[in-house]
Amino acid sequence: MTGLLITIDGPSGLGKSTTVTTTAHALQATGQTVHTATGPSTTPFGAAVRQAAATMRGRALALAVAADRLHQLDTEIRPRRAAGTTVLCDRYLPSTLVLQRADGVDTDFLLAINEGADVPDLSVILTADPDTVQRRLAARGTRHRFERDAAATARELHLYQEAVPVLERLGYRLHTVDTTHLTPEQTAQAILEAVPSGTINTKTPQGS
Repeated sequence: MTGLLITIDGPSGLGKSTTVTTTAHALQATGQTVHTATGPSTTPFGAAVRQAAATMRGRALALAVAADRLHQLDTEIRPRRAAGTTVLCDRYLPSTLVLQRADGVDTDFLLAINEGADVPDLSVILTADPDTVQRRLAARGTRHRFERDAAATARELHLYQEAVPVLERLGYRLHTVDTTHLTPEQTAQAILEAVPSGTINTKTPQGS
């Protein structure tokens, strides 16, 4: 069996990392073997891309992100899927179609340099109302230049909406979860319920 690829994207400050962890635990409770990944990757090159994002701009950063993604697919994601492991990835192509577009890179260029990237079995986009996003960012603290102000948050939310038809044309199975009033556990449950029918047992075993 080929393991599933489930990706989780959305504006900064919505707790994607927490959602990935909580969803991984929920999947493990159904008997799945789960591996969590993040983009950029945790390799030395991925770490360099994260650091460079503070100063690198436009096509140069987009190329670095794409190179890391394609390498991560070859060395981390595909081998685990081939072994039957479900892979949960924190940020994937949807984030590229938002953050790199916000950096002035056009969609056609982004799709070209990411050609060959696997289409996920499920692509989750987390969202919330702009005020909620800003409150969560304020509580967490700003970590990079894409989180600088409310206007950037509004732009990011708008670009995710614009990315939806592009991703659908690529064959993405999209599921949007409004996290404004949800706990991480409720968000994870909403993700499990959206997993393609028959691929996993979404009911938690008794006694778990």
